[in-house]
Amino acid sequence: MATGPACPVSPLGSILLSTDGTEYSEGAIREALTLAAKCSSKLVACLTLEAAPEYETVGSAVLQQEEEQARRHLESVQARAEKEGITCATIFHEFIAPSQALIDEAKAHASDMIVVGRRGYKGAELAAKVINGAPGKVLVVPRAARIAYTSLLVATDGSPHASAAVKEAIEIARICGSHLFIVSAIDDESKRRDAAGFTDAALAQAKAEGVSAESIISTGKAWEVITETAGGRAVSLIVMGAYGASGIKKFLLGSATEKVINTAGCAVLVVKAE
Repeated sequence: MATGPACPVSPLGSILLSTDGTEYSEGAIREALTLAAKCSSKLVACLTLEAAPEYETVGSAVLQQEEEQARRHLESVQARAEKEGITCATIFHEFIAPSQALIDEAKAHASDMIVVGRRGYKGAELAAKVINGAPGKVLVVPRAARIAYTSLLVATDGSPHASAAVKEAIEIARICGSHLFIVSAIDDESKRRDAAGFTDAALAQAKAEGVSAESIISTGKAWEVITETAGGRAVSLIVMGAYGASGIKKFLLGSATEKVINTAGCAVLVVKAE
């Protein structure tokens, strides 16, 4: 994360961290701890042990062992948090879908952000389900990703949720002194004028806030344009709207946002319009 003391995202009174107890959650744990320390946020770490068919055949001893490992993992996260002066609670669930557990806990704790890791396709699928029901922002962090905040990317297609993402990205860039790439993807040259309208409006907003920014319009699949642009410009955080210009108020597997979450090498912050 950035070296400066400022909290990059506001408000952030409460953060819900999702961990599965494996190495794939380390990026999410690291960034949740850093955010909580910078923003003086309360942290709630949640681990859910799903029901598995093998539990019926291997007996209760294996299940008990996994429960103990899960609780020890949560205790280690709590210890790391307390070492940084962060108030941290832990929650353990079993035999419930992890996405539902996170949505329920986010609502119960009035969480401003849910932070989740990424573990292949299933990680993106979990994030998609959480985004659909989450009351606030969702930050998806690959295992090795570190948010430096020197360069950010925001994707816009002119939709209300993209506008919310633009507003969020500009505020983060203003606080952190980041350079902001404003990206719009088109599948046909006839759409370039509309895309230019979206990016120009976002660029004007950024300039008005004193943010260093540039706009990029590229032809291709939206998710490929976004991930390739981010990868080629050392971007450490992509900001996107949960839903696109289709107007479908549901985060769909196979959507541009889902594919960016599944393939980007950096963290992705997903926001919704109010």
